[in-house]
Amino acid sequence: MKSNFEPCLKFVLHHEGLWSDDPRDPGGATMKGVTLAVYREYLGRDASKDELRNISDNHLHDLYRSRYWDKSKCDELPPGLDLVVFDLAVNGGTGRAAKILQRCVGAVEDGVIGPKTMAAVADVPAKQMIIRFSEQRRMFYKSLKAFETFGKGWLRRTDECEAQAIDMTGEKS
Repeated sequence: MKSNFEPCLKFVLHHEGLWSDDPRDPGGATMKGVTLAVYREYLGRDASKDELRNISDNHLHDLYRSRYWDKSKCDELPPGLDLVVFDLAVNGGTGRAAKILQRCVGAVEDGVIGPKTMAAVADVPAKQMIIRFSEQRRMFYKSLKAFETFGKGWLRRTDECEAQAIDMTGEKS
């Protein structure tokens, strides 16, 4: 399947914004959606907040591709479904995105997208999968303690992601 990584990354980066270090955010210091903990793991060493603020485009691109896109097998997903899975992998973790995808197709929710999950995904039209996935995503966000603080933004992002993903499928209403 042809990769939609670049347009999907553009969507994610639009929503992730720039620098944030909100004490109410469990992710902590974040630049363009990359937390300090994730950046340290990616570099394999300690890194400062200042280094994170100055993350290179090459590191950002490579990190998003390897840690979220590839790990979530987005190149193997239908257009549109790749976007919703990738966006939640970034915003809620790859395990969470995988479990929601698995829940949507009735697969075992082990948090790893494997051949059985992919086979089940292939049996459902992409638009239907995007709608199911987005609804499960909303339910996940509403269950979080931080929903009162960040929920409005999370739901707006989910709505925008769902709409763009449906457009990417090319399926008619």
